[in-house]
Amino acid sequence: MSRAEMEQLGWDSCDIILITGDAYIDHPSFGMALIGRTLEAQGFRVGIISQPDWHSAGDFRRLGKPNLFYGVTAGNMDSMINRYTADRKPRSDDAYTPHAEPDKRPDRALTVYAQRCREAFAGVPVVIGSIEASLRRIAHYDYWSDKVRRSVLPDSKADLLIFGNAERALVELAHRLAQGEKIGEIRDLRGTAFMVAPGWLPHAGWAAIDSSEIDTPGPVAPALNPYAETSQNTAACAPENASAGVDKPIRIVSRSERMQAWRSQRAQTVIRLPSYEQVKEDPVLYAHASRTFHLESNPGNARALVQAHGERDVWLNPPPLPLTTAELDGIYELPYARRPHPVYGEAKIPAWEMIRFSVNIMRGCFGGCTFCSITEHEGRIVQSRSEDSVLREIEEMRDKTPGFTGVVSDLGGPTANMYHLKCKDEKIEAACRRLSCVYPDICENMGTDHGPLISLYRKARALKGVKKIQIGSGLRYDLAVRSPEYIKELVTHHVGGYLKIAPEHTEEGVLSKMMKPGMGTYDRFKQLFDRFSREAGKEQYLIPYFIAAHPGTTDTDMLNLALWLKKNNFRLDQVQAFVPTPMALATAMYHTEKNPLRKLQRQGGEIVGAVRGAKQRRLHKAFLRYHDPENWPLLREALKEMGRADLIGNGKKQLVPAWQPAGTGLSCAQRKAGAAVGAPGKALSGKKLYPERQAAPRPLMGKNMGKNMGKPAVNSSGNTAPKTARATAVKPGSKPAARKPSR
Repeated sequence: MSRAEMEQLGWDSCDIILITGDAYIDHPSFGMALIGRTLEAQGFRVGIISQPDWHSAGDFRRLGKPNLFYGVTAGNMDSMINRYTADRKPRSDDAYTPHAEPDKRPDRALTVYAQRCREAFAGVPVVIGSIEASLRRIAHYDYWSDKVRRSVLPDSKADLLIFGNAERALVELAHRLAQGEKIGEIRDLRGTAFMVAPGWLPHAGWAAIDSSEIDTPGPVAPALNPYAETSQNTAACAPENASAGVDKPIRIVSRSERMQAWRSQRAQTVIRLPSYEQVKEDPVLYAHASRTFHLESNPGNARALVQAHGERDVWLNPPPLPLTTAELDGIYELPYARRPHPVYGEAKIPAWEMIRFSVNIMRGCFGGCTFCSITEHEGRIVQSRSEDSVLREIEEMRDKTPGFTGVVSDLGGPTANMYHLKCKDEKIEAACRRLSCVYPDICENMGTDHGPLISLYRKARALKGVKKIQIGSGLRYDLAVRSPEYIKELVTHHVGGYLKIAPEHTEEGVLSKMMKPGMGTYDRFKQLFDRFSREAGKEQYLIPYFIAAHPGTTDTDMLNLALWLKKNNFRLDQVQAFVPTPMALATAMYHTEKNPLRKLQRQGGEIVGAVRGAKQRRLHKAFLRYHDPENWPLLREALKEMGRADLIGNGKKQLVPAWQPAGTGLSCAQRKAGAAVGAPGKALSGKKLYPERQAAPRPLMGKNMGKNMGKPAVNSSGNTAPKTARATAVKPGSKPAARKPSR
């Protein structure tokens, strides 16, 4: 990280210099450490410039000129999600910075850093990657500017974009550049994107499919009749040099030959998406581009994509192939220091504190939730480490990480329980185009055996020096109910009083837009959770997550959710609304009000309502916090407008009381105004808003409530972008569940 360190190592220059918007923490939960150690293991000299001063190019020259390339990342999170709340307000802290200090990275950090690298040393290749690059690799809706923005490639002027899990592509790229290849000639790496001239194809054998417009019904060519005379069919399929008038027998083509020909054809086919200029102005084409993009996400059958941006095209090669278990083991067992760089001294870095005693056991997620960015970055094929590798890392953490007390905070990933779950047939997996393996129900070809995970739990907690292993990753409960033995193991040994699960909503219409299971599955899981908790002699609680203001959600949907919460005696703490992350399917719904999960059409079709206005977003969050007196005036007004004034009162089946505690119900600024009650925008003077109600307000009694830090919700593996912020419930007096950084 410094010239002094280079001199200690005897380096006169670095081969590769990595730029990151995060503090440098040498731990495998952080993408910069994974990439740096992987390249180092290949023999390259790697320098890291962490959180540089972006106001000039000077700081980007700190380590001199790299011999091969600059590698640029905004950090473990998209910089806009890192810097702004769901209400587009600047955050007051940054979990990836020493002392959580804010403003240590710019807006759209990937673009700014890449441009500064260009200024620092002209002619040095610039390669961009990480979550911000993955989510912005094509034209995308940007929530913070409320418009469709170009791919980050032309904006950053980078030579190459690497999306998804980048280890394999980066290693090959570095070796080829070291051998003298020009970066502009390297066009065959999976998981990469680059700018090309219009109409460019890798070679003459490639075919292009124009999908830049909505498909419309048209004439269908008649199919060949397999029972007709040979001469009737040969005209369409005979080779050009066939002798005229000579009938040749038709050979029956086997299924394996047809599949091989199909794969070969797809491997040399590119799909042209609607251009940036088209999707910028046409919401229907934006939704169409989103649908096409997600259908080409399986590495086993995905085709290349191309999208015009002005006079040039953005070309995307198919996604990277998943790493094998042996490859994943090798990457996670590199010699990490497992702590922040010494340059930070004793400074506290919240993201490090969250994950210092956790271990990643897998990558990827086949859930396909429309609001989540995991699949756009890591893919739908789960990649799992071996049991022995995970156990070795726990032992290393026990021996090397300062402050270890015997408690492992998490064994997980994007989800807690997809370890070694995969399709039962590799051929079926390679041909599948489903967006989710578990929606609308778990695919019959998806393995749900939790045996390997149960075995890992048992062996991990038997290790010397390990007192307890907690599971902090979010649980996929629709998979867990297929394995009651797993739920028993989890509840008996690995729940510290609370377990996070994510129903997200109660209403079927909203859940269908999220691609989440219905509440019946939640009820079955809760029955098993409660049963095994009783058998273990433990008092334990579920912590449900819910999303406010998701596309397709109506006020009535939120009311029904609030009534469900009250019926089940849940009182949620801090709540944030849905955040449209770039390229997510739910973001396409939010921007276009079309449903890309279904076939799109110009006229008619399903309309998805988007919750946009500040007042409606506040209302949806207020429904989740129906117990908060500050929300009661807004809820009363809404209930009257909805014709549900019967829910205003003090009965058990009513949602909000008719009286208002003194000093509540208005904004802080209004209360500070200090004027009389009754005048608009004035503060309360201590009198009741409803003087006929003289009884003192009753204390809020609830099963679950507490304090949540309000950070952006992130998955606990450190492997991907954060999920959208959600409401949580915790028990009185408890500490908030630890949040983990994502790569």
